[in-house]
Amino acid sequence: MGMLKTMKDMARPVATEFRGLAQAEMIRANVARYQSTHGVDQPVVACVAPPSSAQTAAAAGTQLLAPIAGVTVDQYVQVCKGITAYNYDQSMLPIVAARLGIAADAWAMAAAGFNARVSNSPAFARHFNALYRSC
Repeated sequence: MGMLKTMKDMARPVATEFRGLAQAEMIRANVARYQSTHGVDQPVVACVAPPSSAQTAAAAGTQLLAPIAGVTVDQYVQVCKGITAYNYDQSMLPIVAARLGIAADAWAMAAAGFNARVSNSPAFARHFNALYRSC
């Protein structure tokens, strides 16, 4: 009984880490899906002249640009770009978010919400990509 309890207790931190990795994989999958759907041949991190932020924002619509859990689209993009310093280690997303003053629970809600927006709205995905690619 004691050994099983110990193993169960050891699994708790691992389960938390897996949630972070699952979130990271969801972001990576969304970016890959966007790139394949919209014929983006360049890596997302390439600096190119994207459509203006005003153009993509207008196409996305105000409801899709609304903050989630107090996190704006611009903050979401900053966090996503922030992991470049960590060799795109997506488990660093919550840490980068914390450095920008975003609480862990707010980041979790925002990441899930913005990932859903990227997946479900091509206009929002274009806006995200324009912000992400701008230097």
